[in-house]
Amino acid sequence: MRSRWRPPRPDAVLRLLVRTFSELCLTAGTLIVLFTVYVLLWTGITADRAMDGERARLRDRWAAAPAPAPPPVPSASPVPSASPAPAAPPPPPYPAGQAFAEMYVPRFGADWSKPILEGTDTGLLKKGLGHYTGTARPGAEGNFAVAGHRRTYGDPFKDLDELRPGDTVVVRDAVNRYTYTVRAEPLRVLPTETAVVGPVPGRSPFAGPGKYLTLTTCDPEWGHSHRLIVWAELTAAAPADPGGLPG
Repeated sequence: MRSRWRPPRPDAVLRLLVRTFSELCLTAGTLIVLFTVYVLLWTGITADRAMDGERARLRDRWAAAPAPAPPPVPSASPVPSASPAPAAPPPPPYPAGQAFAEMYVPRFGADWSKPILEGTDTGLLKKGLGHYTGTARPGAEGNFAVAGHRRTYGDPFKDLDELRPGDTVVVRDAVNRYTYTVRAEPLRVLPTETAVVGPVPGRSPFAGPGKYLTLTTCDPEWGHSHRLIVWAELTAAAPADPGGLPG
């Protein structure tokens, strides 16, 4: 008995190949669109929710904290001391991963306000800005260094390259409100140039010790081959407003 199998016609094979290739392209295109939506939209939505939650918990802690004790009233006839008063112990470090302050940058808009968390781990930067552990506290001598995402996860530092000398950055903690003034154009550096977050930032316009702020983010916007740096100097400090910062 003769076999009835016949090889498929070339045009049928071609149609099958074209149809398979088209389906693969359609699947790949759908995955690319979904990934783009995730990166551009969904990470921003989740980050905004996380930042709002961190900021709300931070303000709740501030509201529940006891008011700071007033300074002692000096006596009418102070008694001279034989030895100088001992230096106050340094404050304890901030709890890792916890928000301790807010930042407001007027140039970024009236509703731009972000929580600052202790640490710069990738997970923390999805919930706000990150404080480089070991750098100064807000308003203190030294360099208060803060990192944030340029793109994705809310794009907090998307417009960092727009800051110019004279712009202000406001930081509010549980007690005080600090105003830093930008002193130099944004600088592009390599990730290995860690001296830019030193107590006296390397490559900065500052010649000696002071009270500084360094902001860092990735550069270019959709890459991470370099870092974008902005430096500011403390120019004002005042008691914090109970209502927090704008936003």
